[in-house]
This record gives sequence, structure tokens and C-alpha cells, in this order.
Amino acid sequence: MRIGGWVKFSLIDYPGEMAAVIFTQGCNYRCAYCHNADLVLPEQYTQCIPEAEVLGFLKERQGKLNALVVSGGEPTLQPGLLPFLQKVKALGYFVKLDTNGSRPKVLKALLAAELVDYIAMDIKAPVSKYDFVTGISTNVVAVKESIDLISRSEKPHVFRTTVVRSMLSFNDIRDISRMVPEGSRFILQEFVPRGSTLDPEYANPLSQHYSKEELNRMLDFFRKSEIRVTA
Repeated sequence: MRIGGWVKFSLIDYPGEMAAVIFTQGCNYRCAYCHNADLVLPEQYTQCIPEAEVLGFLKERQGKLNALVVSGGEPTLQPGLLPFLQKVKALGYFVKLDTNGSRPKVLKALLAAELVDYIAMDIKAPVSKYDFVTGISTNVVAVKESIDLISRSEKPHVFRTTVVRSMLSFNDIRDISRMVPEGSRFILQEFVPRGSTLDPEYANPLSQHYSKEELNRMLDFFRKSEIRVTA
């Protein structure tokens, strides 16, 4: 596991649980608005946090923390993810996985092994614009397979989309909402730049984010969605 950073206590990353959060290095997407360049671009990687240090911390916090959130980057790219989560589960922790849904085979293996308790998947764009938003040639069939796996998993889950003005229109959000299965939670995340972004153009919030009024109009239209302001 390449762990590039962590938060030792959070009340907002795992709904209803006191959690620690780790951020893995490496991502197969290149979303221009991403503010985690140090987790995405190999030339910006910082020194890894040893896996043993994280596990030792979790062991010390047994009974005080309830959960671990595994985010990124894209955690499903990590070859050591499954054995790492086996160790976390052995300590009695709930596990939440944040993923872009690009590797359904990994998701299927984790679900089969009962290693995740909650899943949050980013749906980046409607099918027709996935390559544009992710900055790569995307296997959208794999993304759809992940959506199906997660929605049928009987695990608590949420699908979410970060709404960036120059990338996603109202009609795009409508098309994304149609990708979300009935009964699944769908969150529209307000794009709020934090520091630098992969493309410096997206560091300007005035040009790239929707107003609260516009987001609320979307919320009124997409009844099954909700809006969250990213911290």
C-alpha cells in the first residue's frame, strides 16, 4: 500500500462513525479540477506513510475510533489493498471505500470478501463526456459495471458528482442522474478549489463553480439527489 497522507480523526468522512482517513497514492484519471496533485502525479508524490504505522495507530485507538476511510488517489489501484483491509477488519473496524469505479473486478473481490462496509463512488460525467472530464480514454463499461455492483451490494453507498461549470451542464447532470439506480443516494458536490489544481485554470472559483441558487435549482429538479458543499 502506498499511503500518501492521512487524517487521524474525522466525523464527516464516514456517516455516523468516528473515523481515520488514509489517502493512497496513484490515480488512473487526470481530472483537471483535482486538487490532490500530490496523490495523482508521480513526480509530486511525498514519502509514503508505512502501512505498519497506520495499523499500529488503529490498534491503539480500538474502542475510540470505529472506522477507517480509504480514499485517494484511487485505492483500487493498490495491489496490497485486499490484504491491508483484511488486517483492518481483523482489528474490528468498519471500512469505507472511496472509488472512481474504474476497477469493478477489485470491487467485486472486496465485496465477496466482506472487506468494505460503505462505498462512495464518484460518477465523473455522463457517458458521452467521460473522456473529457477524466482526461483519459475511459472504460465506461467498467464504470457502469461498478455502479451496478455497488447498487446491488446491499451495502450502504452513495454516488456523487462534483459539479464544475465548464465541464458539466444542467443537461449533463440530468444524464448522470439517470445513471444512478433507483433507491441509491446521489450527491451533487459543489466544486470548491483548495489550493492548486491539476490544471491551474480550475483554481479560480468564480469561473468554475455554480452558485448556491443554481445548485438548489438542480436539487429541485433532481428529486433523488442532494447537495453537499465540499470542505
